[in-house]
Amino acid sequence: MEWMLLPYKRYADFSGRSRRKEYWMFFLLMMIVNVVTNILASIGGSASMIGAVISIAFFLGSIVPGIAVAVRRAHDTDKSGWFMLIPIYNLILAVTEGNKGANRFGPDPKDPSGAEVFA
Repeated sequence: MEWMLLPYKRYADFSGRSRRKEYWMFFLLMMIVNVVTNILASIGGSASMIGAVISIAFFLGSIVPGIAVAVRRAHDTDKSGWFMLIPIYNLILAVTEGNKGANRFGPDPKDPSGAEVFA
């Protein structure tokens, strides 16, 4: 659960690096909330309106952290964050293992003696 919420703690932090785990757990959280709000919206009545409002609010609140975690994910592979604008290449960067050790964007987030991940 901590990995899912980490992009919200680093809300507009476009510097540094993010592990694949952080990126994909955030993606999983987005999908879970989307499914739950779609179920609420399909029930009908007042639950439909509540589901729609929650869905829109969550989406709007997740745009900036979603972009930021994608940029940090690109940084983990030693690429510029602008590469996230290329759809297929962005997906390749999302599944590619990050560079071992420090790179120009910061220390290795997998290195236990390196930077604090949840700081």
